[in-house]
Amino acid sequence: MLVAAAVCPCPPLLVPEVAAGAAPELDAARAACTDALGVLAAARPDVLVVIGPAEQSGRGTHAEGARGSFRGFGVDVDVRLGRDTGDAAEHTLPTSLAVAAWLLTKTGWSYAPIEGLGVGEPLAAERCIEVGRDIAARAERVALLVMGDASACRTLKAPGYLDERAAPFDAEVARALGAADVAALEALDAELAYELKASGRAPWQVLAGAAEGAGLGGQLLYEDAPYGVGYLVAAWS
Repeated sequence: MLVAAAVCPCPPLLVPEVAAGAAPELDAARAACTDALGVLAAARPDVLVVIGPAEQSGRGTHAEGARGSFRGFGVDVDVRLGRDTGDAAEHTLPTSLAVAAWLLTKTGWSYAPIEGLGVGEPLAAERCIEVGRDIAARAERVALLVMGDASACRTLKAPGYLDERAAPFDAEVARALGAADVAALEALDAELAYELKASGRAPWQVLAGAAEGAGLGGQLLYEDAPYGVGYLVAAWS
């Protein structure tokens, strides 16, 4: 059963070395992520599953010990998902899970084994929900770290340019995450999310499936749109 979840954004800019001189601009987001991970630790899960959006090459499961890198962003920073198991990873972590690995290392996660799951943007809501249900049934106490950004269309300079639908979409997602509103997350419009470049849609719906019947409460810890992209941090317990 799902006993706790943390929802965090996944921009590489969360890693200070990547953000360089702009790093202080996301200090509040980093602090909120740390608080959300604290909720996971306090739940004492049997397993932590990290879920994030991924391109084709990064989709599927990633075992503990899988490695990622931010070298593609011009910095000499490598990360590992949890403990070094000694097994060579078949694939490197997608960026979203690499950011998660960085957050977990930064907070000193050592409370439970970790597994990663990269999900594709096209994954239908029904399938996301089924995946979440399966994850929740895998252990008596399951925790999720759910990575993903809201819309990327909040301003004229945003990656997706300005779309007037972006702010209302993000506001509804923020409300649903803050209230642990499973039904609202399951009902998110996948086509609209795609048009608004909201990478978190599929991971959030996996969370919704996992949380069915768990009776968790939510708290929204951070909501902002630096660079025109919606970043949200929430904790469920």
